[in-house]
Amino acid sequence: MGLNAHRTALISGANRGIGAAVAKRLFDAGWAVSLGMRAPEMPGWANAAPERVHLFAYEATQADAGTSWASEVTDRFGRIDAVVANAGIMIPETIVDVSDADMAQLLEINVQAPRRLAAACWDVLGAAGNGRVILLGSLSGKRVKSAKSGSYSVSKFAVIGMAHALRHAGFDKGIRATAVCPGFVATDMAMAITDRAADAMTQPEDLARVIEMLIDLPNEASVAEFCVNCQLEESF
Repeated sequence: MGLNAHRTALISGANRGIGAAVAKRLFDAGWAVSLGMRAPEMPGWANAAPERVHLFAYEATQADAGTSWASEVTDRFGRIDAVVANAGIMIPETIVDVSDADMAQLLEINVQAPRRLAAACWDVLGAAGNGRVILLGSLSGKRVKSAKSGSYSVSKFAVIGMAHALRHAGFDKGIRATAVCPGFVATDMAMAITDRAADAMTQPEDLARVIEMLIDLPNEASVAEFCVNCQLEESF
């Protein structure tokens, strides 16, 4: 099987947590994966088929990062079938107290960077006929849980809106976009802001199963939002 026969996915924030779990899940399913990391490092599991793994030094704040990344992947694998925009940050500040610089950083990394990445891959995703864009949203994009999560919530509300906007922009090209909206996931980010035990949170590997399923659904089973929670809430 030639390399261009393998479905190919770009995953940002692939060095740990959800991104690392998604990368391994897709790789194990036979995908070629391009791992966007600030400090690229080949994971151990890639030794099984290193020709299906590409590393890219991805810095979300660089305006041309998505374009450069998409170009490298297209040159290497000849196709892009899915983009998983996972890289993000959380700054625990109220919407009143957050500084202009911190708010700008939240919007730059959580909103602008995935928008630019999807746009950079757009034509190649469309050529696939069933391209997929997965945006890592959050339940914080569905409700504001606390004052301290307010600024982060603003950015994640925007991510969910962007998923819907991408669905409209790409539907006739066969591109489907989904905002995956988890609550607490057992990652460094979540464990820094809650006392909840890691085994009482959603596991990255389980979220990776969900994302693989969403990517594999046919064009006729489009999912705009997918919410996942480890605890009971009124609506989620």
